Amino acid sequence: MSTLDWGREGLIWPHREVSDFIQTGRARWHVQRMGSGPPLLLLHGTGASVHSWRGLMPLLAQSHDVIAFDLPRHAFTTGHDAYAMSLPAMAREVAALLKVLEVQPAAIVGHSAGAAIALQLALDHAYTGPIVGLSAALRPFPGAMAQIFPAIAKSLFANPLVPRLFTGSIDLVGGAERFMWRSTHSRIEPAGLACYRTLLKHPGHAGGALAMMANWDLPGLRARMSEVRNPVLLLHGQNDPAIPLDWARDAQGWLAYARLDVLPGLGHLAHEEAPEIAATRIAAFLEHARQES
Repeated sequence: MSTLDWGREGLIWPHREVSDFIQTGRARWHVQRMGSGPPLLLLHGTGASVHSWRGLMPLLAQSHDVIAFDLPRHAFTTGHDAYAMSLPAMAREVAALLKVLEVQPAAIVGHSAGAAIALQLALDHAYTGPIVGLSAALRPFPGAMAQIFPAIAKSLFANPLVPRLFTGSIDLVGGAERFMWRSTHSRIEPAGLACYRTLLKHPGHAGGALAMMANWDLPGLRARMSEVRNPVLLLHGQNDPAIPLDWARDAQGWLAYARLDVLPGLGHLAHEEAPEIAATRIAAFLEHARQES
């Protein structure tokens, strides 16, 4: 399946001047890095890319060496096996990239599924620092849906026409802006919408997001969440339709050292709607964690 072209679609990407491409085996990662200080890793969610950090990254870079990259088979990161997209495999790939970059994160901020990857790094790769989960996708679907949803995603992923059908349907449902509002209840600026529009209408990227969903195992993570000893901040938009607030409360109860901070009036992309508010909450949490360590 075709991939996004950095020399064409990538021309509109925020902070393009700090982008680099790093090879690890057959994989080629799109990495952005800015600032100086303790290393801070940013992990975006399913279907997104580094562009989702466009407002927050420069704010965090005032006090940290901030590293963000497109996850496997997302946006401009290419070369990963489509069938190696499980949560443990994704964490393993991220750990391998960090080794190549010679980075040991002092803290990790993950949005949605990115928060699950951060917890998997703690469980499998000896990461012991603080974790911030922005609208963290940590709660498995209830009951039989925990098995049914991945099975449906796998069947769709096996059909190569599905990503093209999805991307072709975006205009039929009112375009990228309406799709984003209905799925996130977040209002973001035109530059961010332009990037999401590019991603939503590209079959290669859509296929990567579908591969991630098809191989995701949140019940497996749920079974081990009590083992996590990292300090965790769950920063959650009050109006998030994708990850209901009650699910965030559940996740808080499963983690030994977690607290929940609700952001009134914001949706699933709270850190994109109000990066200054998110940066302030994150900075306060990281400072508290530093003093407690």
